[in-house]
Amino acid sequence: MSDRHALEAGSQPPLLYPPYKSTVKRAPTQPLIVIPERFASLATPVYGYLPIGEADNDLTRQHAGEPQGERIIVAGRVLDEDGRAVPHTLVELWQCNAAGRYRHAKDKHPAPIDPNFSGAGRSITDAEGRYRFVTIKPGAYPWGNHDNAWRPAHLHFSLFGHSIATRLVTQMYFPNDPLCAWDPMFQSVRDPRAQQRLVSQFDLSLTEPNWALGYRFDIVLRGRDSTPFEARV
Repeated sequence: MSDRHALEAGSQPPLLYPPYKSTVKRAPTQPLIVIPERFASLATPVYGYLPIGEADNDLTRQHAGEPQGERIIVAGRVLDEDGRAVPHTLVELWQCNAAGRYRHAKDKHPAPIDPNFSGAGRSITDAEGRYRFVTIKPGAYPWGNHDNAWRPAHLHFSLFGHSIATRLVTQMYFPNDPLCAWDPMFQSVRDPRAQQRLVSQFDLSLTEPNWALGYRFDIVLRGRDSTPFEARV
């Protein structure tokens, strides 16, 4: 196998990666079942009945008060393998708060819950494939995968095409985070170049003076430069 093919082979996270312990239990152990094509033929997008609200892409304006933490702007484009825009795609974002806690009943991390931060947003890409979110920079948190395990600060993204069968899920990390070197989820992508496609770039042009730092994160759906996606078969 050539070096080029070896790198490409490690550009997506495997379904089974023992250092990330949850994959041992949930990775498929039997051959995949072929779903009849008609099951994926939906006439309308799955989000057609859920219109985007005014504050859906601004997670700092979804409650009566201001959330705690560092305000950030995250923006980018959704592209195909040839660099062409993918318009009218639903982009979902979810995350923990600045203290590293999700607003979820199963999150037992002894960090404070922010009453003014739900940690979820949605945006539709425009004609140029662009999306934009205003949010709070998430904190690191312990997750019990191994001894002294901490997840780096990250945002979860999902993208929907014309039906739920085309949903893609990935994570975005922040530049120069030392925890990435110790994180099995990040390290499950073996190609160093593909790893960097999970890391956002600080962008001064997105930064708003006296308001919020800007980070750019483009998402490429296919091809040699595709973004690594979770559980992609």
